[in-house]
Amino acid sequence: MYKILCAAALFLSCNQAEYKNPHIVIHTQLGDIEVELFPGQAPKTTAAFLSYIDSGFYTKTSFYRVLKTDEFPNPNNTGIIQGGMWQTNPEKKMTLAGIEHETTKQSGLTHQSGTISLARTTPGSANTEFFICIGDQSTLDFGRRGTEDGQGFSAFGTVFKGMDIVRKIQAKNSHGDRFDEKIEILKITRL
Repeated sequence: MYKILCAAALFLSCNQAEYKNPHIVIHTQLGDIEVELFPGQAPKTTAAFLSYIDSGFYTKTSFYRVLKTDEFPNPNNTGIIQGGMWQTNPEKKMTLAGIEHETTKQSGLTHQSGTISLARTTPGSANTEFFICIGDQSTLDFGRRGTEDGQGFSAFGTVFKGMDIVRKIQAKNSHGDRFDEKIEILKITRL
């Protein structure tokens, strides 16, 4: 019996990844995207995002916005996919307070391929909506031309596994910056 328990404990410990930073999984109708979050660099943004996950806000939400390669003159800048609860539960989204804006100047992060960041209109207005970068999106960093106010967006993590799923989502049919059909986010969970 002791050998069986030791073997089971060893098996579980080998199969449970232990990460320095929190990891989450975005479960979509096209597959899973695992994301590593950086609370050391973007503590307020990460804490808010995790609280939304724990509250179940992302269950049955969607990716609804997309920017594609043919919309950018720079071949390294190949787009984003954006999701959250804006289309599925706008009433709830509107009741949530904005998160204090953590710039990339403060965090030391940059919008590279795989970066997850919060969508916003003005600094401090971001809450549940997020986007994932595909290609170099460093123009979205603090002090660059990606926002009128020069404050950039709040990067807070990066795709750990599943960029193939991000690209599969981005490739779905769209017109302008909207998917023809929203891509369902089944739920987002912590690992």
